[in-house]
Amino acid sequence: MRAVIQRVSRASVTVEGEVVSKIGHGLLVLLGIEDADDQEDMEWLSKKIVNLRIFNDSEGVMNRSLLDENGDMIVVSQFTLHALTKKGNRPSYIKAAKPEIAIPIYEKFVSLLEQHLGKNVGTGVFGADMKVDLLNDGPVTITIDTKNKE
Repeated sequence: MRAVIQRVSRASVTVEGEVVSKIGHGLLVLLGIEDADDQEDMEWLSKKIVNLRIFNDSEGVMNRSLLDENGDMIVVSQFTLHALTKKGNRPSYIKAAKPEIAIPIYEKFVSLLEQHLGKNVGTGVFGADMKVDLLNDGPVTITIDTKNKE
């Protein structure tokens, strides 16, 4: 699993002119899923995201997590995070999981996040043409790959 995590002042997802998710202070997570992703990846990444200390404390040091902040979250599936760009100029998405594999993983991942946070997590609409609007706070943007835990 690959995630791009953005600390936001606000974020929303719109599909066909209708806002399907909207948050204030919190995290917008773009999530890429590949065939090799499993329960271990979901559990590790969900815990990592909710506990990432990327919010400022009273002294302006990034020392607080989403849990500490009682912030909100939106998770948007984005297969393009698994783009292979080594050859030519047209990315290949062969590593990205097909919907029949990715949708159950995505749904389980969101469920795990909700369990960790103790509240609902906003989502996009899997496979839809989505318009994602955000105000990145900081800016703070973190990338995590469960297959390359650095």
